[in-house]
Amino acid sequence: MTRIRLEYHGHVAYITLDHPPANTWTLASLQAFLQMMVELDSRPDVVALVIRGAGDKFFCAGADLKMFADGNVEHAREVAEAFGQAFEALTRFHGVSIAAINGYAMGGGLEVALACDIRIAEQQVLLGLPEASVGLLPCAGGTQRLTELVRPGWAKRMILCGEKVNATLAYEMGLVEEVVKTGHAWEAAHQMAQLVERQSPSALRACKTLINQGRSGPRDAALPLERSLFLELFADANQREGVVAFLEKRPPRWHYGASTSVSSNAQDGAPHE
Repeated sequence: MTRIRLEYHGHVAYITLDHPPANTWTLASLQAFLQMMVELDSRPDVVALVIRGAGDKFFCAGADLKMFADGNVEHAREVAEAFGQAFEALTRFHGVSIAAINGYAMGGGLEVALACDIRIAEQQVLLGLPEASVGLLPCAGGTQRLTELVRPGWAKRMILCGEKVNATLAYEMGLVEEVVKTGHAWEAAHQMAQLVERQSPSALRACKTLINQGRSGPRDAALPLERSLFLELFADANQREGVVAFLEKRPPRWHYGASTSVSSNAQDGAPHE
């Protein structure tokens, strides 16, 4: 059974990883996660995504190692591709993705959090990429995304030495953006998603495009794009609505739909299981 759930509340989506006892990834759950991201891509009305783990001990303990016990290379290739496709789809999500890290986040569990825009960790959690200790390596973006966040020295300590870090150290390193009390990650992520809902969906998409462009390429290339996307917003109804609402001292009434998308040139319901 694929234990992963997608729910919608307003303009926010919530994905719950629920595979007892440690919310580990299986090939089926990775494939289900990818399909959920495809669905979210078709929902311009969804501007934020919160990912959490079921229970109070694990956010996600990574891959179910039983998948690799027989040493089958073809099966390992299928799993690695599934990890890559799922988490790369997460990074491409047009809204703001928030990891509510409510327990241990190890291996592929930390990697899904690394693929999010923002990470909130409870004070008791431990985070690590221990793959080398079982003869493997992080294959879902961990070597690259962790290094980008915490710089090479700490990435080498966590990956090459197998060091696990607590929430306080993770915050000091820049691995997480906020630390909250035990049991409060979900509420903190929910409140942050509500802040996202207040923003123009058009401006959100454009701003995320620019931030990612600045991370992946030279600043000199991002600066002209910044001005270009600023002007492009004037072709969208949300630009006028945002300014007029501010001047009239009322909440804006945002428009959701295809017209809120950033141009392709600028970018390389009910719960269900």
